[in-house]
Amino acid sequence: MMLDPRLSVIEDRLKGVDRIIAVSSGKGGVGKSLIAATTALLLSERGLRAGLLDLDFTNPSSNVILGVSAAHPIEDKGMIPPEIHGVKYMSITFFSGEEVMPLRGGDATNAFIEVLALTRWGNLDYLIVDTPPGLGDILLDLLKLIRRLMFLVVTTPSRLSLETVRKLLALLRGVRAPVIGVIENMLTDISISVKGEVERIGARFLGSLPFDPRVDGVLGNPKKLLETKFAEKLSEILDQALKIT
Repeated sequence: MMLDPRLSVIEDRLKGVDRIIAVSSGKGGVGKSLIAATTALLLSERGLRAGLLDLDFTNPSSNVILGVSAAHPIEDKGMIPPEIHGVKYMSITFFSGEEVMPLRGGDATNAFIEVLALTRWGNLDYLIVDTPPGLGDILLDLLKLIRRLMFLVVTTPSRLSLETVRKLLALLRGVRAPVIGVIENMLTDISISVKGEVERIGARFLGSLPFDPRVDGVLGNPKKLLETKFAEKLSEILDQALKIT
């Protein structure tokens, strides 16, 4: 079997990126994409060179969160991602538009490799990768093709969400992938916390993000998003977890 020539290009495309963080979750609906997009915005706000790669092919939403409309990559020996509110941004939506892309198995892997091989990130301090939820092909391919990945895992106070996080962390430990820690999202009752459970799993608990009803109304407006309590608390967590202050 011939080696896919695109694989040799991926490392070169990422050589100017200092740190690559995959924001992952064991299941959907936990706010993973919101945390990934807001993290990239917060890093950029601090004067750091930040990029956001949306690999959630089946249900991309970072374009809605960032308010992406007319922007599009520039073709020049690959694809140069547009800059959205200070963040270099790449998503499958640039190619699919509003159409649904129900990719399976090899098709999903092929699309994933194509995006990685084509995108010219240049020099970045951080590349944030919004991964599909769960333990599917894209996550496994990421682990194989991007060896410098560090994982930021998202859960909610839900027992079901935490159970899927157990499995995700077990997988990451099995392949010795670095895990920055676990963030608890959508906390509504301060008497309920998964901190103890996360620490019993053997992971670092980074903190809890409150359920902020204001967030939904400011999606598409990054400036307003960064003014929410959600973003304020996430900023505090990132300062401690990534030592960026």
